[in-house]
Amino acid sequence: MSIEKIMLTGLKADHFRHPLDFAATNALKQLPGLDMLVRNILGPVAEQFFYVENIASSVLVSDRQLPDLHQLLVESSQILDLEPPQLYLRQHPVPNAYTLAMRGRQPFMVIHTSLVEMVTPAELQAVMAHELGHLKCDHGVYLTLANIIVLGTSLLPTWGAAIAQQLQEQLLQWLRCAEFTCDRSAMLVSQDPKVVMSLLMKLAGGSPTLAPKLNLDAFVAQAPCL
Repeated sequence: MSIEKIMLTGLKADHFRHPLDFAATNALKQLPGLDMLVRNILGPVAEQFFYVENIASSVLVSDRQLPDLHQLLVESSQILDLEPPQLYLRQHPVPNAYTLAMRGRQPFMVIHTSLVEMVTPAELQAVMAHELGHLKCDHGVYLTLANIIVLGTSLLPTWGAAIAQQLQEQLLQWLRCAEFTCDRSAMLVSQDPKVVMSLLMKLAGGSPTLAPKLNLDAFVAQAPCL
């Protein structure tokens, strides 16, 4: 029996942003010119490439294309009180999801087919909610640069790749802190801690074959008492 979820009308990013996200974001903002560099130079080049690539090699989810997945996205967006981005499904053997977004541009989310095959619909919605957390918290500028490093540094001009590599350590530290915030976003949409814990378990050591056999209680018990 499904339980009707609470819509968080009027939700603000700072209502659930993790303190480490605050600190790491402020640290990046202290780097002179980084925001302008990514927003005006690196970001548009990378986003245009990834956007065109997604159109060419991924499936755009909509109310006419995989409507069950589309409805999960719409409900997640309604709970978090923001407009849903475009969602693409991409054939890929590595379970993953990512978001690219800049202010004033169409944000889009990409989910790999291998991730869909490994999780339940509720867990997949938690993945979407995690990615929506990046949009809700306006992580777009630094998230774009992080995705450039992770997904396609080699696709940028030499000077762009060099800048990205120099920032890699600090940026990936920021990304880890931002992920804490987005895990909170997943919890806000899921409204069931076991769904999020099960998702994290499957991402840590799951596969389409093993996922149904994993024991959530045993996974939770393996965590050290801090």
